[in-house]
Amino acid sequence: MQKYKLQNLDCANCAGKIEKSLNEMEELENVKLNFSTSTLTFEQKVKENILDKIEKEIQKIEKEVTIQKNNDKKQRTFWQLLDKRLLAITIISLILTYFSYNHIQNNSIQIIVYILAYVLVGWDVLYKAATNIIRGKVFDEHFLMGIATIGAFALGEYVEGISVMIFYQIGEMFQSVAVNNSRDSINALIDIKPEFANVKEKENIIQKAPEEVKISDIILVKTGEKVPVDGVLISDEVSFDTSAITGEFKPKRVSKEEEVLSGFINTSKAAYIKVTSSYKDSTVAKIIELIENASSRKATAEKFITKFAAVYTPIVVILAVLLASIPPLIFENALFTDWVERALIFLVISCPCALVVSIPLSFFSAIGAVSKRGVLVKGANYIEKLTEIENIIFDKTGTLTHGVFQVTNINAIDNNKDELLKVAAYAESFSTHPIAKSIVKAYNQNIDSKLILNHEELSGLGVKATIENKEVLIGNERLLEKFNIQIPSIEEKLNIIFIAINNIFAGYIVVSDIIKDEAKNVISELKHLDIKRTYMLTGDKKEVALKVANDLGIDEVKYELLPQDKLSNFEQIKKQTNRVTAFVGDGINDAPTLANSDVGFAMGGVGSDLAVKSADVVILNDNISCITDALKIAKKTKRIVYENIIFIMLIKVGFLLLGAFALIGMKEAIFADVGVALLAIFNSMRILKTIKNKPNEQEEHKSCCSGTSCCSTSQN
Repeated sequence: MQKYKLQNLDCANCAGKIEKSLNEMEELENVKLNFSTSTLTFEQKVKENILDKIEKEIQKIEKEVTIQKNNDKKQRTFWQLLDKRLLAITIISLILTYFSYNHIQNNSIQIIVYILAYVLVGWDVLYKAATNIIRGKVFDEHFLMGIATIGAFALGEYVEGISVMIFYQIGEMFQSVAVNNSRDSINALIDIKPEFANVKEKENIIQKAPEEVKISDIILVKTGEKVPVDGVLISDEVSFDTSAITGEFKPKRVSKEEEVLSGFINTSKAAYIKVTSSYKDSTVAKIIELIENASSRKATAEKFITKFAAVYTPIVVILAVLLASIPPLIFENALFTDWVERALIFLVISCPCALVVSIPLSFFSAIGAVSKRGVLVKGANYIEKLTEIENIIFDKTGTLTHGVFQVTNINAIDNNKDELLKVAAYAESFSTHPIAKSIVKAYNQNIDSKLILNHEELSGLGVKATIENKEVLIGNERLLEKFNIQIPSIEEKLNIIFIAINNIFAGYIVVSDIIKDEAKNVISELKHLDIKRTYMLTGDKKEVALKVANDLGIDEVKYELLPQDKLSNFEQIKKQTNRVTAFVGDGINDAPTLANSDVGFAMGGVGSDLAVKSADVVILNDNISCITDALKIAKKTKRIVYENIIFIMLIKVGFLLLGAFALIGMKEAIFADVGVALLAIFNSMRILKTIKNKPNEQEEHKSCCSGTSCCSTSQN
């Protein structure tokens, strides 16, 4: 698949025509043109370079559009975005019109100057209209403008005809600036691809393209540089700015042997990283692919507008013809020229550009806004679907909790907590179970394996070991019961690890999976976002599940579930409530449920192909507050889309009626076309400002987006 950026593409309707035309070329297949990002992708059937041929085919439809040869991604200024050639032509035409109207007395010369001014400013429009008519594509904005202005000249309204073209071209210039400015803003949000990689080869550092870096290469990332591919840090602790990937602005400290994702920015010191994935499989490549593919999945509103515009324009043209011809035949004293002028005004107003440009732009702005918060939405259709969610079902471990166990309480019979923790850590040191690891981590001292004389894991019970000539039993209640060891009454019921030394109860350790700090606020906030009911499905035991649900204020909880049980419970809840239901999980054990939900949220699953494939929305960090951010952005997007549709249609219908009754002229008609389009575009751009990142409010959360311990130790 080849990918190129197009320059000077500012017409959504023309983008559709270009895509269709290129798909008809024998040398190409699977051609897609993304208007929102101005990105052309295609597969080439032949080996020779056919870029020039593609460009010529594009320019048959839009002669100003070119294939971008360089890789300049900088946000451009207003002056850089402005079409200077068109500006100069428009100014010259304006001067000629003014001079002819005020200073030329000879009627013939005056008309010649008017024609010169008209052709100068309107040539592009007339050329496109004529080209499209030859191609059999009659009803577009160029045709409407051409007919309206030529009609004005035929009626002797020379200044009116030129004015329509001048105002139209001024509007087109500003519309192009607005569209491209919005496009630059969106591209800036997703411009996370590093430009190069510093690869260590023996004693030398060679600069290569990220695509050329191989697995197991050692790369150097200097301060201020982006990490080009995923890898493992082999230097001492380094701080990284992860905001481009996770949306978290607080620096993330990465220790030696921990994973570093591509797109992270080194903020402390030079670091060496061992590469673990090729560029095409890296986090950055997956994110860019997801975002760029997202806009190809149209929302219902987008599809409706596309179909509506195709039907609407011919109908309006027919109405204009009827408006020009029928009233003079019916009404006495009705002048044919008056009704033709009304029909021409009617045509100018009817142009559907405002709808065709602003609606897709709204949805892609939303995709850009959520991506800035570390959330990838796989299509504009899911932006729309987010607004319909009424039930949200959560997995527990790794979603509402960190998925990493910690020792939260030590109770020793002889009050010697340090000794009890030491014995427990030695006994658990050979185990790979996450609870065992948490005990060893809490001990945080070197373990001398020579002191462990015997070690035996008892399936489903715990561990039996001999440590410094002490017989140690550590595990659940059933383990001690098996060896007839009496356990005193204990008030705590959750995640208790019992310990006996020499067949005498020695105490217990409580190990807990910590609830995420933001979880309670998120559940509370969901109630204010029209979420009717929240659920939790977990494989954890009853006591733990009920406590977490109660602490967070979750409406209903189901526990001790296998992955297939989660899916059946999800389907049961959806069937009983008959509501649009979302599921939030870690994307591994929860994959079946994610795939079958109305909207599936994968927590931190960008490193897991299963998560990316199963979910509709991928959250690049473990911060579930991003879910509420995504819902807010989606709801604001839907509101802005309908604001635009209602505003545009009211103005169009109102001005069409005013034009039909000769209550407005060409200037007002131009506002109803170009002015309304500009207002709708600027309204759409507000979506990019929906949620502002506040670095001081960000909490640092350990990312599990590549299948680290918080994903792999899940009990769910």
